[in-house]
This record gives sequence, structure tokens and C-alpha cells, in this order.
Amino acid sequence: MWFFDALASGFQHPTDPGRLQWFRVIFGTVCTLRFALSMGQGGWDRFAPGSLSSHLAEQRFGPARARLLAGVYRPVLVARIAAAFALAVGMVPRLSLLLVLAGVAMELLYLRSPNAVRYTLLTGACLLLAGDLGHGLHIEHGSSTANTWAQCLLVLITTDIYWNSAWQKLRSPQFRTGLYLAQWIHVYGQVKDQLPYRRQYAVPGLVRRHMGNLTARDIRLWRLAAATVITAEIALPPALLIPQTTPYAVAAGIAMHAAFTCLKPRQLLTFSGLTVGTYVAFSA
Repeated sequence: MWFFDALASGFQHPTDPGRLQWFRVIFGTVCTLRFALSMGQGGWDRFAPGSLSSHLAEQRFGPARARLLAGVYRPVLVARIAAAFALAVGMVPRLSLLLVLAGVAMELLYLRSPNAVRYTLLTGACLLLAGDLGHGLHIEHGSSTANTWAQCLLVLITTDIYWNSAWQKLRSPQFRTGLYLAQWIHVYGQVKDQLPYRRQYAVPGLVRRHMGNLTARDIRLWRLAAATVITAEIALPPALLIPQTTPYAVAAGIAMHAAFTCLKPRQLLTFSGLTVGTYVAFSA
């Protein structure tokens, strides 16, 4: 298996540089969508005078630094969209990637739960370590050690994300028994018409009607769903690495992340898009 051969050879085992070049395209595309969406639903006016965000920034950084953050905020929003698009199409990819990562890092200054930001920075750092990001939309296939180290890191990060997530779910009796998912869907069905931003969620009506009533049957179904998710998160990394099972693992991963994204499309767009995008790195 190429991954273990790469480890044994001190990352001198050749891989196809096109794998990381494809991920560069995916990374740039996902970031372009994320950055564009972040300008809606109040994102553009986040640090408007008198806003809660401005007040919190003053408390955290002091008035002078808060004014500086408010002053650069909108220009950075625009610049990082341009940089992400340039990265996706392969225009000065390394410089574009640095600008994208700087634009992502800015979110650490004001987001309360920046898990997606950290994951984006981690996967972007793997790209930054790649020796051959390619140019333009042309993907160069061949055999080279230029991207072996970066590709192995990307595989390790995705494996850690999946296995750590499965471990946390296994430790949670509420998730493991299906109660968490059953309660989430039930509450969503009750309050969905009162939510200020309804498009943040996309739970199908069929699911709400037949699995959102908190009955014993519903909880049993969600227990099965929870067990399926945990099993999939444990099995996906090795299955993605084995050529014979890769196509099935890719299909299962896409289906799982599509279901995740239905719960919170805007919030999980980055995580799901980048995680599925890393699947290209699991093949040599």
C-alpha cells in the first residue's frame, strides 16, 4: 500500500502529483463558496458601528485594535474571495493560497466556535507543503516525490478527524442510543417556521414526518443511524486506502456527508466539502 511504503521510505516513495493538484482546485472552490456565503446574513455588516460584534471586539482587543479590525474587515472579505478563486483556477497558486489562509485565519478573531476554520487551516497547510501545486486548470499526472509528504499529512489529518469523531460519538450515550438525533429532528420540526434563517437547514419533510416524533420506533431508527455513522467513520480511512474498496468508500463518504450537510448546510459546507475533497489524496 502506497501510504505505508511512503512512511517506510521517509516520504521518498513517488506518488501522482495530480492528486494534490486536484485537491488544490477543490480547496479553492470550497473556500470561494464559503467566503461568498459569509458576506450574507449580516456578515458584510458584522463590525458596523454600534453592532454587538463591534462591542465584543472592543472588549477583547481594546478600542484601537477593534477599529483596525473593523477597518480591514470588508477589504479582506473581498480580497480573499478573489484569492480563493485564483487558487481554484491555478493563478499564482502558492501566493493565492497564502492569501486564502490569511483570510481564513481572520475568522479566528471573531468566531466563537471556529472548528471549520481550524480544519481549513490544517488542510491548507498541507497544500502549502506540497512541492508541485500545478498551474492553471491542467492537472499533471505522473510519478514524483514532490507531493508525497503533503499527501501523507492530508491522509493523516482526515483519518484523525474521522477516528476522533467516532471516539467522541462512542463516548456519548445520548448520541450512541439515537436520542440526540431524535431530539434534534423533533425540535427542528417544532421551531423550523420560527427560525430567522430557514435556509441554514435542509432536513427533508419525509424525515421530519416519519422520524421526528420522538416515539420509541423513531429512537430505534436513529440508534441505527448513529451506529451506521460511527461504523462508517471508523471504516472509511482504511477503506479509502485500499484500491479494491476505494470506490465504495467514496460513495459511502459522499452519502454520509450529504446527510450531515442537510442538518446545517451553511455551517457544514466547508467541513463536508474539504473532507470529501481529501479523498483524492488517499490514492497514489
